[in-house]
Amino acid sequence: MSFVQTVLLGAIAGFTIYLGLPFGRLKKLTEGTRTFFSMMSAGILLFLLFDILSKLTEPIEAAITGTKDFTGFYVLLAVFIIGFGIGLLGLIAFEQRFMRSRPGMVQVLAPTRLALMIATGIGLHNFSEGLAIGQSAGRGEIGFAALLIIGFGLHNATEGFGIVGPLVGENRPSWGFIGLAGLIGGGPTFLGTMVGYYLISDAMSVLFLSLAAGALVYIIGELLNLNRRTGMKFYAGWGLFIGFIFGYLTDLILTIAGV
Repeated sequence: MSFVQTVLLGAIAGFTIYLGLPFGRLKKLTEGTRTFFSMMSAGILLFLLFDILSKLTEPIEAAITGTKDFTGFYVLLAVFIIGFGIGLLGLIAFEQRFMRSRPGMVQVLAPTRLALMIATGIGLHNFSEGLAIGQSAGRGEIGFAALLIIGFGLHNATEGFGIVGPLVGENRPSWGFIGLAGLIGGGPTFLGTMVGYYLISDAMSVLFLSLAAGALVYIIGELLNLNRRTGMKFYAGWGLFIGFIFGYLTDLILTIAGV
């Protein structure tokens, strides 16, 4: 598979995220329904966090149990710790500095700002997916690269809903906002494919996965805070449950397919 073909297919895999984004324009919903959809977004992100952490451990454990590369193990472990810290604490610092209306005030983020933060966290994760696509194609593993493109493309469609979950029935986003959110969340798959085609690096993959994990920990906390409403816990619980199961079943289908 040529570089141009790989990049084009990587772009398709990344921008299927736009399939889920228009759901954010739904309106005239009850408060319980809005809470349900917002927490369904949290459930999808919670599963994505578990999925990221499982992928993070693979190269780190392989370095110590397989090749007995102690230097590589400590390097990857350090990359994970630093990346996770930057993803979590860096996002907190950015949010407090640029996204709160009044610094120091205890308040939840506006749904539109929270959606952009979710898109950022997902974008960091999708860059690592792009690396996997590019590296497989660069090694000549055409069949596996094709499976990755199809699988990640399907998975990204669900991530689009994860981004706009806090907006459903609350703030109807413009098409321009949807375009921006999709570019932030899906564009990194395209960029990662280009980088991965020529650069095979476990350290880079671990870095972006750990950045994504740190960011998602904070974002999930914000979603839980946003939906902590008296009388809405039933809707919130069902949304969290269905979102997590939906993410799990999507990933299970890809696993069965060999992705």
